[in-house]
Amino acid sequence: MIKVSSLELDMSLQKKIEDKLSEALKKKDKNVFSTLRLVISAIKDTAIANRTKGKEMSDSDITHILKKMVKQRNDSCEAYKKAGRKDLLEVENKEIEVIKAFLPKQLSEEETKKICEDTIKKLGASSIKDMGKVMGELKSNFGDVLDFSKVSSVIKGILK
Repeated sequence: MIKVSSLELDMSLQKKIEDKLSEALKKKDKNVFSTLRLVISAIKDTAIANRTKGKEMSDSDITHILKKMVKQRNDSCEAYKKAGRKDLLEVENKEIEVIKAFLPKQLSEEETKKICEDTIKKLGASSIKDMGKVMGELKSNFGDVLDFSKVSSVIKGILK
């Protein structure tokens, strides 16, 4: 498991990832450095695409890329489970673990439910028709710390 130290808090997320890549290369940790190379590549691809728009990569942009990569791997895990490919499933799970080390800690199920309930009360949402409004509010205020696959089911359960 990769640990991000408190000394690295003022570093940009991209710099942290690059430093961990260098460290993994020195330790010859194949799983970590191959995963981090994929991450760096995805960041650079996005940066190149954004250059034409005149936009720099922020930590928020990189967090979005990392979340997307975790989601892709989770989807692959489901396919591997159905196909009975435990070997590939293990590889994907290790990659997820490496990538998640650079993401902000996600809130627990109870914390997620509390935030959803508070937001619904604040907005005065009363039916499932208000779900988009609630999701938008949650994304703008808690986008980095909420798992929106869980949020959706929580909101549906509350609004019924």
